[in-house]
Amino acid sequence: MPFDPQIESYYAQGGEQGRLDLGYFPLERARTQEIVLRHLPPPPAAVLDVGGAAGAYALWLAARGYAVHLVDPVPLHVEQATHASAASAHPLASASLGDARALDREDGSADAVLLLGPLYHLTSREDRLRALRESRRVLRPGGFVFAAAISRFASLLDNLSDTKGAALPPVLADPAVLRMVRQDLEGGPHLNPTDQPQYFTTAYFHHPDELGAEIRDAGLALLDVLPVEGLGAFTAAFDRAWPDAAHRETLLSLVRTVEREPTLVGVSPHLLAVARRE
Repeated sequence: MPFDPQIESYYAQGGEQGRLDLGYFPLERARTQEIVLRHLPPPPAAVLDVGGAAGAYALWLAARGYAVHLVDPVPLHVEQATHASAASAHPLASASLGDARALDREDGSADAVLLLGPLYHLTSREDRLRALRESRRVLRPGGFVFAAAISRFASLLDNLSDTKGAALPPVLADPAVLRMVRQDLEGGPHLNPTDQPQYFTTAYFHHPDELGAEIRDAGLALLDVLPVEGLGAFTAAFDRAWPDAAHRETLLSLVRTVEREPTLVGVSPHLLAVARRE
């Protein structure tokens, strides 16, 4: 199936490798890891990391003893993951090019599927359901899917809270950014109207309820739709607080405490649906 050339061009710049070390993204990594570990069966269970990029989560799970197969549609990502795997004491079981909508895997061959990127780059509901159904197909009965989404409100919050070096937040200073944010809030595809990569690339941003509905419509049993970073994404002086172990654990515990408060779920930049094949 064709992959959007604008999306592929965005990721071909190599920015995804190392992204989780920047800004508040270490919180995204820590929270994703803790939510996944709540449900994963013990190693050496088979995990399929679909849209696994350069292998940040795949290599983490491989180091814990899981048999991890990474699939990604971007050649650079597969190359990066392959090189990192070769240098690791705990290599991946495989890394290959592939499409979330048509997985080259046998039925019932995985204990868990990570779908931590594909849903927000499939702008049609039909394609997102196809990817979720493919995840269900390759799962063994009782296996888990972890499906990430970007919140419908992410660009509004980001462009209100961060001036990006300007005197005013972009949503107030730049009419093009304001149009982008309004389109996101209306539920349309996210389109970057500028040549600035900080405004991301073509994507789809979910309402939390919509993400849950798509999981169910794909034939999976929905267990949770959780905020990943939650309000922690807006922590003042995050770069100074996060390296301190005590501050880091306090922040994580606060995010964890309100993770099921329905009025706060959509505030999180990323959402994570946890589902099961029955």
